[in-house]
Amino acid sequence: MPVRRRGARKRPPAPGGGRAPSPGGARPTGQSGGPEALAASARPTVIVFAKEPRPGRVKTRLARGIGRLEAARWHRRQALEGLRRLAADPRFRVVLAVSPDAEGLASRIWPPALPRIPQGPGDLGVRMARALRGPGRGRWRGPVALIGSDIPDATPAALARAFRALGGAEAVFGPATDGGFWLVGLRNGTALPARLFEGAQWSTPHALADALATLGGRRAGFADRLSDVDEAGDLPGRR
Repeated sequence: MPVRRRGARKRPPAPGGGRAPSPGGARPTGQSGGPEALAASARPTVIVFAKEPRPGRVKTRLARGIGRLEAARWHRRQALEGLRRLAADPRFRVVLAVSPDAEGLASRIWPPALPRIPQGPGDLGVRMARALRGPGRGRWRGPVALIGSDIPDATPAALARAFRALGGAEAVFGPATDGGFWLVGLRNGTALPARLFEGAQWSTPHALADALATLGGRRAGFADRLSDVDEAGDLPGRR
């Protein structure tokens, strides 16, 4: 039987029962078993897209109106507030999809108990489709939705209504007031449309219509219409 040195402290277990992250900042998974186990959840999965809040690298359009530092601070506050609010709701399994990959996976900014997956390379549509498909060789079991981290009104109640909309549809979109969308979801994460988001014109009033056209005939439902924050005029109190 191995003997532990007197005074040596045992490392506490990581959240969810896995091994504690190494001091080098290994990716927290929130549960043991790797990416395939991460995908197997009985609860609806909410994937939150988030960038590291570095000035000049996030919310560049917002920065034109309030400055790069304030834009990064706003992004960090909003993302953390939204993540904590959703993670506290037992109805959902919350997964953080980070960018840049290596920096986001090792970051100490985000709640350590939340599972993280890398967004990976490609344009926004490629990265969203990859996240909706599931990590590694896994596939999300059951309903899955993806949102950004810059929607102040993306409350647990709004997410619950979006998942209810999947009762009569195979996909759901949360329209944004600028013609895009703040949420996209699928009733079954294993049935991703083959050409989802192909050719969509991002950051234009056509983004939602373009995305709907890539569903391959699947029936779509709609969630609440919300505003995201792209520019200074979109900030709460300035609309």
